[in-house]
Amino acid sequence: MSFKIKFFCIIPLLILILVGCDEKVADTLTSKTEFLMGTIVTISVYEPSDKLFNDCFNALRELEQDLSLNIDNTLLNQINASSGVSPMQINDDLFTLIEKSIHMSQLTDGNFDITIAPLVELWRIGYPDAKVPEQSEIEKVLQYINYENIILNSQDNTLYLSEKNMGLDLGSVAKGYAADMLVQILTEDYSIQSGLIDIGGNVIALGTKYDGTPWNVGIQDPFSDRGESVGVLKIADKSLVTSGIYERVLEENGKTYHHLLNPKTGYPFENDIAGVTIISESSTDGDALSTAVFSMGITNGLAFIESLNQIEAIFISSDYKIYLSSGLKNNFSLLDNNFSLQ
Repeated sequence: MSFKIKFFCIIPLLILILVGCDEKVADTLTSKTEFLMGTIVTISVYEPSDKLFNDCFNALRELEQDLSLNIDNTLLNQINASSGVSPMQINDDLFTLIEKSIHMSQLTDGNFDITIAPLVELWRIGYPDAKVPEQSEIEKVLQYINYENIILNSQDNTLYLSEKNMGLDLGSVAKGYAADMLVQILTEDYSIQSGLIDIGGNVIALGTKYDGTPWNVGIQDPFSDRGESVGVLKIADKSLVTSGIYERVLEENGKTYHHLLNPKTGYPFENDIAGVTIISESSTDGDALSTAVFSMGITNGLAFIESLNQIEAIFISSDYKIYLSSGLKNNFSLLDNNFSLQ
């Protein structure tokens, strides 16, 4: 299977960190880190080779050349430039990813929407020229945001943005997709059954540690610097993806604005969530869900997670409370007494 997807991503905080590795693991697990796709990527395996690492990072470079919004004439930029003009033929993988994104929009009543690109560009949170837009500017771009105006034709694999000035931003799904791609390379091309992938905080724990025990993954404290954990989660063969208000912010006139924008109001979501971590088998699904669930708040978000199969979540509230979905009750250990388990 080919993977031909790229995405736009500003540098995020590394929100999930490994903890509890003993000396034998540190001596055996070999890692390579590069800065790609606007973030830090680390791949760690027990049986490394130069070819393995080269194949993985070259695949990510190819992705970056396909759909980055920061590189001229990429496929994603061509799609956005053709909005309201004509359909574009796309590859199978991008078609599938867009289909999944539309399904997530339907599940969340439009609170998750990849046509949010014009709004993201208006705020530019994470860039030096970020600013709080005028209300009139926000109202103007909101008319271009509507996932229902993404027209997919499965017969000829075409994508059409039916309204002029529309634009796709895949930053909410594509890091997870890239992580799933690396799993496929490691398992199918190199028969790797154990390792770790970290793409800017999107973590996949492949298999278990060398001794058959689960990996210990720290959950980032949303109120502290990178590397400070509120607790530890034990996982194996799972993906963890976190969204939080601390990743990229804009401060203006004494108010802080985070980067998770509401496609309906044009402003950052305002609710009781400081951070949410999704645990799933597919990192692509986890990436989309982390944004989608953040839009719901803790009560509705937790109920939504409980309605899904094979999906778990950790919610951290703005008042230092931690809420776990039912499948995590015995897997999470609290480290910071400033927080309380609910």
